[in-house]
Parts: sequence; structure tokens; C-alpha cells
Amino acid sequence: MSAVPPASFLFVCLGNICRSPLAEAALREAADEAGLDLDIDSAGTGAWHIGKGPDPRSCAEALRHGIDISSYRARQVKADDFRRFDRIVALDASNLANLRRIAPAGHSARLSLLLDHVPGLEGQDVEDPYYGGPEGFETTWRQVREAARNLVAEIAGSGR
Repeated sequence: MSAVPPASFLFVCLGNICRSPLAEAALREAADEAGLDLDIDSAGTGAWHIGKGPDPRSCAEALRHGIDISSYRARQVKADDFRRFDRIVALDASNLANLRRIAPAGHSARLSLLLDHVPGLEGQDVEDPYYGGPEGFETTWRQVREAARNLVAEIAGSGR
């Protein structure tokens, strides 16, 4: 009998340099704290930043919490992601709509909006901090960390 593969998550924003890398880092941290083995990645619906590292402000915010994301590299969502990942979690409604549009027929991934996993914030977007200052990245971190903790509690409670 083979072991069940770990639950898998892909976080998706537009360029994969601000919000989705922070969400990836937050879920990695929450899963480690809970002792869960998860497959976690992030990607963007756009191709502008492929191969580049996260925005320096995202790196700085993650480092403020003891997490180094400087080795992460931006990539674009691909058709195989809809089979590889159990859950594909968009950081905003626009990217969720894009994911639904590009999803291949018969895919197995469950699509959701990240803040749907935070009571009281359902249906809301994680605002894109790209054009603002460091305070936007602090807000993004708080939101993605809370959602990550809720996702871990959900997984721990359901076994998946």
C-alpha cells in the first residue's frame, strides 16, 4: 500500500512577486508549526516576472518574521498545475476569474479565493501592495498569515 501524497497548494496572484510568495511562505510556516507535510508553491497568471525573485519589499516583510523567501522564483501558472495541486488559491477575484478561464477541462484542483478562508473576509481580495509602501506589505502578511493558519486548521481537522 502506498502512502497518500501530501495535500498540495498553489497560491496565485498576478505577477508572483508580492502576494503569492508571501502566502506560500505563510503556509509553509503554519504547516511546519503544525507538523504537517504539504506541497506548497506559488505562481502568477501574468508572465512579466518569470524567473525573477520576489519584490524586495516582500522579502523584507518575510524577513521581519524570520522567513527568507529570496530564493523563490516567479513562474506562470500552467495547465499541469490544475492536475498537480489539490487546491489553487487566488489572492483576488480577478486572478480567480483568470484561473477559471484557463483551467483545462476535467481538472481536479479546487479553486478558491484566499480570504474565503478567513471568517468575515469572505469574497474580499488581498490588496496588491505593489504600488504602495511597506505598510501594504505588512497588511498583506497579516492577511495571508491568518488565512494560512485557517487552512492548516482546516487540513488538520479534515485529514486533507
